[in-house]
Amino acid sequence: MTDTPLHLIRNFSIIAHIDHGKSTLADRLIQACGALSEREMKDQVLDSMDIERERGITIKAQTVRLIYPAKDGNTYELNLMDTPGHVDFAYEVSRSLAACEGSLLVVDASQGVEAQTLANVYQAIDAGHEIVPVLNKIDLPAAEPDRVKQQIEDVIGLPADDAVMISAKTGLNIEGVLEAIVARLPPPKGEANAPTKALLVDSWYDAYLGVVILVRVKDGRLKKGQRIRFMSTGAVHTVEATGIFTPKMVPVEDLGPGEMGYITAGIKTVADCNVGDTITDDRTPAAEPLPGFKPSVPVVWCGLYPTDADDFEKLRESLAKLRLNDASFHYEPETSAALGFGFRCGFLGLLHLEIIQERLIREFDLDLIATAPSVVYRVHRTDGSMQELHNPADMPDGSVIDHIEEPWIKATIFVPDDYLGAILTLCNERRGQQVDLTYVGNRAMAVYRLPLNEVVFDFYDRLKSVSRGYASFDYAMDGYAEADLVKISILVNGDPVDALSFIAHRSQAEKRGRAICEKLKELIPKQLFKIAIQAAIGGRVIARETISALSKDVTAKCYGGDITRKRKLLEKQKEGKKRMRQFGKVEIPQTAFLAALKMDA
Repeated sequence: MTDTPLHLIRNFSIIAHIDHGKSTLADRLIQACGALSEREMKDQVLDSMDIERERGITIKAQTVRLIYPAKDGNTYELNLMDTPGHVDFAYEVSRSLAACEGSLLVVDASQGVEAQTLANVYQAIDAGHEIVPVLNKIDLPAAEPDRVKQQIEDVIGLPADDAVMISAKTGLNIEGVLEAIVARLPPPKGEANAPTKALLVDSWYDAYLGVVILVRVKDGRLKKGQRIRFMSTGAVHTVEATGIFTPKMVPVEDLGPGEMGYITAGIKTVADCNVGDTITDDRTPAAEPLPGFKPSVPVVWCGLYPTDADDFEKLRESLAKLRLNDASFHYEPETSAALGFGFRCGFLGLLHLEIIQERLIREFDLDLIATAPSVVYRVHRTDGSMQELHNPADMPDGSVIDHIEEPWIKATIFVPDDYLGAILTLCNERRGQQVDLTYVGNRAMAVYRLPLNEVVFDFYDRLKSVSRGYASFDYAMDGYAEADLVKISILVNGDPVDALSFIAHRSQAEKRGRAICEKLKELIPKQLFKIAIQAAIGGRVIARETISALSKDVTAKCYGGDITRKRKLLEKQKEGKKRMRQFGKVEIPQTAFLAALKMDA
């Protein structure tokens, strides 16, 4: 099984826009090759995480080995990688592409080419892949295969006259896909006798096996008992087991060139495994490592704090294990006056943040508070130095700031003509700059430069609302530009709450400050004294809300008597409240934090 000649191996990934049927096609391919019995088969079999199954999205790229007896009489070994479609998980896609030689481009025959289709295809072309277009959902009444073929040729520039027509749901023409993989995708290259070189594609923590590593062997072999070296860290380990996914974990004797599989080596330290690293033999190491992947750059940062301060160590361990599984996630320790000890975490987008939060709660049983997400600003000081600002609370005093730069993105939006006006208005509201506007049939492709700060919160939701769900959106970072930005502090009873401070453009500051004050007024419970909630830029208050005091009826026991008695009691109460206000501390409940921080301005 392990000595498969190179010309009978095919490594390929499935790329597409969200919901175009990647995981369903993977299911059908697994079924057609008989990797799982009918009893073991379920929908989206490769989406193993609970969150993936609930949300119906793929988060982690998964691999599976299939054995396919082709029509030409040869039996082929197919290594399939199912990839995510959402823009926040583009890093997973880039890693999968580095481990393969070809791609199946799945396009929905009713919807056609979308923004993410474009982004993922360009990634595959950059990786030097051979691409086979596959038109899915051709059984739908709304399917227009000829129009979509034309669209693939016009927009992407790929010849689509030989695109494979399938329905992944019903299993129509799945054999045609398998034959196209065998006939049109190139086999891998590699030398069995050369020094061992294997690419570390992914890793995760298993409570019984330690760190499990997903590898793609380029040259040489990996087998049990072999001493291996990680080239970036220099760490040396002995291989305990090698195996493949069918999608179940199946041990094999060794992994040869061109093959994908997993190894375990009793690794307990998470730091030894860097995604994109090269694994080589310790005795006869390779001369230079493989070109890895570009490190991912987090675009959204937010603070994660344990609700219970005792869970801080547990949170640290959990983050280290997640980091192992998700290389695009970054974290560093930080403290907050309001929330205590926690971590500043970096993500590729809000969905990524949400998923990580959810995984920490589910997999590691943690109770967390997240602060308001912010993007990375560059603060240029008057002395000529530059500081990257991850946390709004760390913003230096205005007197030492020369100017602030904010990150911009280049967004590609595909939308039917009918909704183009609403989309252009939305982009202009968010300080967007139009770069390009082209038409393909009855669909428009708008390219805009937008500030990332305006996009992070609710841009995607708004985009879907104004286009009734028809618009698709993809973005890439597009450098930094100077902007008139201010830090807005939130004060409760005169005390600044650092976890609620945020940075906004001066034109939006008042509106957002007022919105968060109104929100907090609803959320903070009444005290026995008046509470002022203020939003301020430096020393200037731009918005204020007041929570009235809980008043006890002190005159309830006064039956009869003249007014002076009642007045005396009320005056006494007033004095007490005044005193209380001076010394009173306002406890902001966790729920208020959570709700205020979730707020979309």
